[in-house]
Amino acid sequence: MTTISTTARPAAVPGGEPVPPGLGTLGLCTVLLGAALPLVDFFIVNVALPSLGRDLGAGEALLELVVAGYGLSYAVLLVLGGRLGDLFGRRRLFLTGLVAFGLTSLACGLAPGPWTLVGARVAQGAAAAMLLPQVLATLHASTSGARRARALGLYGATTGLSFVTGQILGGLLVAADLWGTGWRAVFLVNVPVVLLLLPLAARAVPETRSDRPAPVDVAGTLLLALALTTLLAPLTEGRAAGWPLWTWLALAVSPCAAVAFWRVELRSERRGGTPLVPPSLLRLVPLRRGLVLVLPLSGGFGGFMLVIAVALQEGAEVGTVAAGTALAPMALAFFAASLAGPRLVARWGSRVIPAGALVQAGGLGLLAWTAWRSWPDLSVAALLPGMAVAGIGQGLQLPVLFRVVLAEVPPERAGVGGGVMVTTQQAALALGVATLGTLFLSLADTGSMGTALAVVLLVQLVVALLTALAALRLPRSVG
Repeated sequence: MTTISTTARPAAVPGGEPVPPGLGTLGLCTVLLGAALPLVDFFIVNVALPSLGRDLGAGEALLELVVAGYGLSYAVLLVLGGRLGDLFGRRRLFLTGLVAFGLTSLACGLAPGPWTLVGARVAQGAAAAMLLPQVLATLHASTSGARRARALGLYGATTGLSFVTGQILGGLLVAADLWGTGWRAVFLVNVPVVLLLLPLAARAVPETRSDRPAPVDVAGTLLLALALTTLLAPLTEGRAAGWPLWTWLALAVSPCAAVAFWRVELRSERRGGTPLVPPSLLRLVPLRRGLVLVLPLSGGFGGFMLVIAVALQEGAEVGTVAAGTALAPMALAFFAASLAGPRLVARWGSRVIPAGALVQAGGLGLLAWTAWRSWPDLSVAALLPGMAVAGIGQGLQLPVLFRVVLAEVPPERAGVGGGVMVTTQQAALALGVATLGTLFLSLADTGSMGTALAVVLLVQLVVALLTALAALRLPRSVG
């Protein structure tokens, strides 16, 4: 009888040179579940915001900070988290991130007031930034060939499912009101999951690190943090705050900080230093072109999740459970498509991505037509066909895109490559929430929420079509 090993063992190539220890089945499941935690928490709070606001007496601006505080610290510190994993060991940082995520989740669940919750969410985002980059880096450094392709495909499937199931789980937990915890359960649920994962990670996840660990790029880290913060903070808070002067000043600073960051990184690499984001990494064609596609795909997804939650709860006046479970067809379709992805990629290569974008556009068109035709009597059942079609399209894109981005990244730069990709994804999610959320709420303030929903969905449809065209420039073969 064949047995599946759950522990990693060192291996050697024919020439006698050691290769990194392999990642067993249990280790793979452990890191994927660890990856799901911070991704779920980006969206699990969406359907809990109305009850959270009533309980803590928080206004719209503070509620947006509950979402934005997590996203900002998460996006700003992701690349640094990847670098620290390269330097000190990815399993060590994974375990440290798990502990920090559990403690900050507990702090969120026990927060006595809105500002305490905002602070705890910022700390939770920092813990997530320590945890998540280690997952991609571990997959990249401890797998190869077909097993790496399968692992990256499962990571992509986990990512998409986490986004959708986070919102579903949030609705179920708030409605269940376990032991009178109400909205607090969406944070407290992380604690037992962390306690489960810690011994599994210590046993089954191999320790990997860069052969040439680099010191932390302090200047690059600070400039990247400044560029992202001055972009995301005003876009997230601007509408609720009435677009005060600080929002415009911050938006003016952001591109200047981005240019300064890039110049510092170029100068550091030319002098033989260790930049936070090596410019030479962006010369890899699959990574560079793949990141361009991550922006609209993740941004549209982030905006969609917020808009659909608000429209269903506040416009169509459905309950938290219905608002969450409306996404179940999308989750199931995404999962099915991501399972079929490897077989399709083996035959069609990266052309699966533009095909998925076209399918997604069809699903968004169905949803827009349903919202326009049925409002204000929009039902969860009426959304089912559009949700399922959009889920298939997303499932054909995201897992394959992750494989494309990391295809040519060398193992010693796995932490940096994973950090750059996840930072791009996280920043895009926050941008999508800020831009599409602002568009939706502005249109809803001046007219029908149903019309506002249809317009936002049509904007996303156009973006999906443009993504399909851009995806044709990807290398045909997928690593």
